[in-house]
Amino acid sequence: MKKRTLIANIFITLFLALIAFIVVVPVIYTILGSFKSNAEMLAHPDWLIPREPTFDNYKTALQAEEFNVPRMMWNSIYYSVICTAAAVVFSAMAGYAFARHDFPGSKLILTVFTGLMFLNVGGITFYPKFEVINLLGIGNSLWGLIFMKLFSVNIVQIILVKSYVTTLPRSLDESAELDGCNFVQIFFRIIMPLLKPIIATITILFFNGTWNDYIMPSIFTMSRPDQRPLIAGVVALKNTEEGASSWTLMLAGSTVALIPVLIIYTVGNKYMVSGLAAGAVKG
Repeated sequence: MKKRTLIANIFITLFLALIAFIVVVPVIYTILGSFKSNAEMLAHPDWLIPREPTFDNYKTALQAEEFNVPRMMWNSIYYSVICTAAAVVFSAMAGYAFARHDFPGSKLILTVFTGLMFLNVGGITFYPKFEVINLLGIGNSLWGLIFMKLFSVNIVQIILVKSYVTTLPRSLDESAELDGCNFVQIFFRIIMPLLKPIIATITILFFNGTWNDYIMPSIFTMSRPDQRPLIAGVVALKNTEEGASSWTLMLAGSTVALIPVLIIYTVGNKYMVSGLAAGAVKG
């Protein structure tokens, strides 16, 4: 039995190591490739480590007018931070309401929201979204996309919060009610501080998804390059004459785009696993 367990552990370890290798190598190639000259990249794209490292790609990326990395970085930051903050607050409040208060129609609403997860309408919703945003006068801008995301339903995050709240004893709410707290006070003073693990999980997942979002930001900022986030800018550069002749510039932009995601993950990593585990216990 012990021999079988050892063999199984070795097999699992090797399999996970292979998966980690497949995932990490492209990231390492991107980072190291950003320090290559364009001539070296075109002549020896198979070389992992640059023979003559250079920072020229980052200097160009930070100073170029058409590929303005600082401006696109700022667009990505406020777009991702605003959307993530709104998603966290709304998901936490909705998850708490569904977990603690059996209001009329709550089960039906949650069932409908959950069912919508399995409907993929694709690009059919682009036109009505544009019509609504244009009626509000904020079309063709990143703010239009932010406004649209603020009113979207993040059902996965809501279910995670709901499942996590059910693990908290109801006596906390009852004690707060005896002390004169209302629904809002109970949530923000008692429940919200206890949701750190699941909030960290939601923050990492939603920030990563929003930061790496490409299709919708590209569509909404197609006629406004100054509003373009970094990921959309890097992909757009690929289709330009400058990008076609300078892959290292795109690698430098991609490397810069990795930094905020790594920072968010590093800060919230200790809460993420526990949050996902606790959020999946009950439902």
